[in-house]
Amino acid sequence: MIEEKTPYYKDTPANVMENGNFKLYWKRSILTDKTIPFDGLDITFINKKTNNSFLIDIAVPNTHNLAKTIRDKQNKYQELANEICAMWKQNTAQVIPLIISSTGVTPKSLPQSLKDLACIPIRTHKCKNL
Repeated sequence: MIEEKTPYYKDTPANVMENGNFKLYWKRSILTDKTIPFDGLDITFINKKTNNSFLIDIAVPNTHNLAKTIRDKQNKYQELANEICAMWKQNTAQVIPLIISSTGVTPKSLPQSLKDLACIPIRTHKCKNL
């Protein structure tokens, strides 16, 4: 979605990026028809062709909190996922928590989360920042 290459330490991502096939929200609340207590995700990725949305939330908890953090993220954003399906007429809105502990321990669910995201093309050219 970004054409020019910028070193990661100088990059300031736009809150919204879009092209003909995809839309990406970064650190942006989702406006819904009804009040939802948890409406702000780290990343919301929408595939316009397939009408699938990915609600991605990233966390770095202590090692002993991995399972609880994953469960909390799934439960916390499920209502938002349901609302997005209804409002944006999406086929699916999948909550994907990306969790790695502060000491580098990864949960058993991380490979599946990354596999779920594998359907997102690595390069999505010619996006315009909104």
